Amino acid sequence: MSSYFEIPVIIPAYEPDEKLIMLLQHLKEAGIVNIVVVNDGSGNDYHDLFERASCVEGCRVLTHTVNLGKGRALKTAFNYCLMQFPDAVGCVTADSDGQHTPEDILACMKKLWDTPETLILGCRNFDAEDVPTRSSFGNKCTRKVFGYLIGISISDTQTGLRAIPASFMKTLMNVKGERFEYETNMLIETKNNNVPIIEVPVKTIYIEENKTSHFNPIKDSIRIYMIFGKFLFSSLSSSVVDLLLFNFFCQILQGAEGLFGELPYIVGATVLARVISAIYNFLINYKVVFKSKANMASTAVKYCLLAICQMLCSAFLVNGLYGLIGGYEVIVKIPVDVFLFFLSFVIQREFVYKKK
Repeated sequence: MSSYFEIPVIIPAYEPDEKLIMLLQHLKEAGIVNIVVVNDGSGNDYHDLFERASCVEGCRVLTHTVNLGKGRALKTAFNYCLMQFPDAVGCVTADSDGQHTPEDILACMKKLWDTPETLILGCRNFDAEDVPTRSSFGNKCTRKVFGYLIGISISDTQTGLRAIPASFMKTLMNVKGERFEYETNMLIETKNNNVPIIEVPVKTIYIEENKTSHFNPIKDSIRIYMIFGKFLFSSLSSSVVDLLLFNFFCQILQGAEGLFGELPYIVGATVLARVISAIYNFLINYKVVFKSKANMASTAVKYCLLAICQMLCSAFLVNGLYGLIGGYEVIVKIPVDVFLFFLSFVIQREFVYKKK
């Protein structure tokens, strides 16, 4: 390709209106050469509109017989672009409802042209007065959760304006997700594949308070947050196993004084429970949560070091607090382990399972 104006612009569309045609015309007026529209099963009522779209110079319309979701529409377009534009540095995705201006789309295309190995995000300002409440609240909550769980600070996790490198497009072809959750999975893959991210400020446009958006703030947010379920399941299930074993060993060791020398029985119960729950937690995290490709032996060593430190902190903090406030050992242990859980997650994410 000779210039960034030739980078293909992908527009997934489900039951669009005249704003799609206006967008296509404005993109052509801005000098953009290649446009790929995906009709995601909009039905016969929208046949004429997509026929008009296909008549726009340089615009190709791909069609799904039934609605398969935004994630599947993007994969369909990625595959088409990789085959039809093999020399392209990547592609740019934009929404069909007029929220993205040609100027902002061109800015992302230019940034991708200058940094072809970087994911470019067109990020909106959610503190603006004209932003609908549901969009502002949903995006702010998601970016907070996303920042903690994934370890990436992004101001707009749900933006549809993205410039994607060609090499990363090939990776994304195999990423799970068929609907809106696919865009969140895309961001997670940047962490797994060490793809840098650059944010480009764009105009925040909501036409008719975003009524034409097919993003369901409840149903689709649940799909997005379900992505994080595996992170929580591993740790919470490990905590349940640990607490049950801790209570079990406390009952046994309380009457077996001297079994662990001078150490209190609480310390002994903590050690035994933590060893068993740690083995369970390591295997779940390695295979399911972080899907680590690092050497299992070296990863296990790092995990063991972390588990030992966490175990000792838990044992002595619980024993110290129990000596000060009394009560039930399990009740004292819960807040201590909740704090250590959040700290441990960050260490596992950034040190234990992180790919080199």
